[in-house]
Amino acid sequence: MRSLTIAATGMMAQQNNVEVISNNIANISTTGFKRRRAEFQDLIYQNLRRTGSQSADTGTTLPSGAQIGLGVRTAAVYRISEQGNLQQTENRFDLAIRGNGFFQIQMPSGETAYTRDGTFGLSAEGTIVTAEGFIVQPGITIPANARDVTINANGEVLAKIDGQVAPQNVGQIQLAIFANEGGLEAVGDNLFLSTPSSGESQQGSPGAVGYGQTMQGFIETSNVNVVQEITSLITAQRAYEMNSRVITASDEMLSTLTRLR
Repeated sequence: MRSLTIAATGMMAQQNNVEVISNNIANISTTGFKRRRAEFQDLIYQNLRRTGSQSADTGTTLPSGAQIGLGVRTAAVYRISEQGNLQQTENRFDLAIRGNGFFQIQMPSGETAYTRDGTFGLSAEGTIVTAEGFIVQPGITIPANARDVTINANGEVLAKIDGQVAPQNVGQIQLAIFANEGGLEAVGDNLFLSTPSSGESQQGSPGAVGYGQTMQGFIETSNVNVVQEITSLITAQRAYEMNSRVITASDEMLSTLTRLR
């Protein structure tokens, strides 16, 4: 009986859906997190009567065949890249991106990772780093005698040095954009790696055409909508229950067959 395996694929698909939703809810307070959405596809169909096949020797054809679907599968889990809210932190090294782009992070392995999490600080050497201590490219170092640091909307890092009237430009933050942000590979710690699907990164200064602006003293919050996630969770739960009822009904039908004498 095909209905057993068909309903089983539906239950597995909704289980994946619930796992995606639960991850969204779990990361509701994660800086720079982008919510995910599961997408599904129907499986291959079994033809009982093929559409367009001949129904008689005279050449007449079937206007509509008979196909039985074999269930559903998870096709993809998309990342929704809409802007999260900007929250003021008063930390002068916290940065948020308003618009497109990712900060570039130098990993210990030497490869470049990308993030929307602008929770930055200083290392012992005065270099701007992430919360994990990874260097924010291009590796900007703040002088030890700097009294104040300003990062403007164009990513210029200006340090006010003792004994100098004008602020000193100590570096320029660069952003990276991709042809397909959804193709980035999430590796945890709010970091992404480029893949053949995302394409190569294109670097540019904040505020340039196609690039967002940097905002000092702000971070970007998660774009998870609690009401929407709870609604999706209820829908997935009900779909899971309906598939389980199909299995129960199929089991009862098989029980009826085994009792026939």
